[in-house]
Amino acid sequence: MDYYIIYKPFGVHSQFQPVGEQLGLGSLHEFPKDVYPVGRLDADSEGLLLLTNDPRVNKKLLDPTFKHYRTYYVQVEGTVTQEAIDRLCKGVSIRIDGKDYRTAPAKARIIESPELPERNPPIRFRKTVPDSWLELSITEGKNRQVKKNDCCGWISNITISKMENRRFIHGKSGEWESNTDGKNGSL
Repeated sequence: MDYYIIYKPFGVHSQFQPVGEQLGLGSLHEFPKDVYPVGRLDADSEGLLLLTNDPRVNKKLLDPTFKHYRTYYVQVEGTVTQEAIDRLCKGVSIRIDGKDYRTAPAKARIIESPELPERNPPIRFRKTVPDSWLELSITEGKNRQVKKNDCCGWISNITISKMENRRFIHGKSGEWESNTDGKNGSL
């Protein structure tokens, strides 16, 4: 089995082929044909993705019955309050395909601005509008769920996925590492 961890850059889709003028993961490295991303990040998000041809890993990480947490760093315009954090931790209502949906409770906390790889375009900074960062962990993967959680202010175009392997957080966008010996524990 093959396992790759990649820091997906902003502006790149979580699929291998380009979409219109936006690049796909195939532009970053020539991955084996049977490898696929476990989950996805939108083109206007960046962060760590696991790619593999191991269906057991895909099931363990994405099947809702396992309740595996996915953690994101989220930049929000405005000041995040404890009330907003409490609401996220209880679950919030979002719209999906025109219907109201109640999210499962999340884990959330306010954090300092994290150290992240440089980004092109740079993360937005506005002198007249304060921003906040939060760490948000969810067990679901509804379409654009993180960005639809607007209970704490306007979530801007920066969502950063995080995994336990933090050494990639300080790497460069597009950086990747592989493990093809079948021992995926090292990634």
